[in-house]
Amino acid sequence: MIDFGTGECATARAASAAGTIMILSSWTTSSVEEVASTGPGVRFFQLYVNKDRNVVAQLVRRAERAGFKAIALTVDTPRLGRREADIKNRFALPPHLTLKNYEGLDLGKIDKTDDSGLASYVANQTDRSLSWKDVKWLQTITHLPILVKGVLTAEDARLAVQAGAAGIIVSNHGARQLDYVPATISALEEVVKAVQGQVPVFLDGGIRRGTDVFKALALGASGVFIGRPVVFALAADGEAGVTKVLQMLRDEFELTMALSGCRSLKEITRDHIVASWDAPRVVPRL
Repeated sequence: MIDFGTGECATARAASAAGTIMILSSWTTSSVEEVASTGPGVRFFQLYVNKDRNVVAQLVRRAERAGFKAIALTVDTPRLGRREADIKNRFALPPHLTLKNYEGLDLGKIDKTDDSGLASYVANQTDRSLSWKDVKWLQTITHLPILVKGVLTAEDARLAVQAGAAGIIVSNHGARQLDYVPATISALEEVVKAVQGQVPVFLDGGIRRGTDVFKALALGASGVFIGRPVVFALAADGEAGVTKVLQMLRDEFELTMALSGCRSLKEITRDHIVASWDAPRVVPRL
């Protein structure tokens, strides 16, 4: 998450106060150490694999030392998608902000270019050769569980489990990587069925209401992650905005449970929802 330099720390405090998890990206304007210094909390580190594996190993070990509980390995960004707004605006970080996790590593900056500075940076730094073997490699350098982020199909879900992933995050990168990619809620059930309960499956993207959380859990998700609602909340009211968004989602989710007759998470089942891909239900004629 790229914010005004303090957004990640504000989000960390709000998430901790709400008793929920925060994922911190490699590409942030606050470092893993700065986020850890905000106080206790359960945090995962979202890893983008750099061409230099020594850099990757350094980042993973720093996250581990900072108390992060898992690595979310990003697998859907061998190249950055064509983000036309970034190209039009010639997106770059303002001079007073840097990618804090990479400070002192001489990996360049997200500077002004003729199109998107972020796209140029990713092209220069990200390893396009990332493969399932890298999941196994990561397991040799950390004891933290590896979650694979960016899975949308049953085939990839099974490969992730075979590679030793401890969990899967169904994500389309905010639909910013590939146009016409399926909504994550549409891909979720296929992935859940494919892993057959061997690892937890989380949903990332499209969550705007507590009812969305309920639908994801009914389709088999172990939990959900949110992105844009947090960014909007930070822009509106900083840390207090994030606190309010998380509370709104919780309140709406609990209300949805109550009105659906669910006294616990275990009582949320597939029978509570009807999906567009379900076979038509035949209603007997009276």
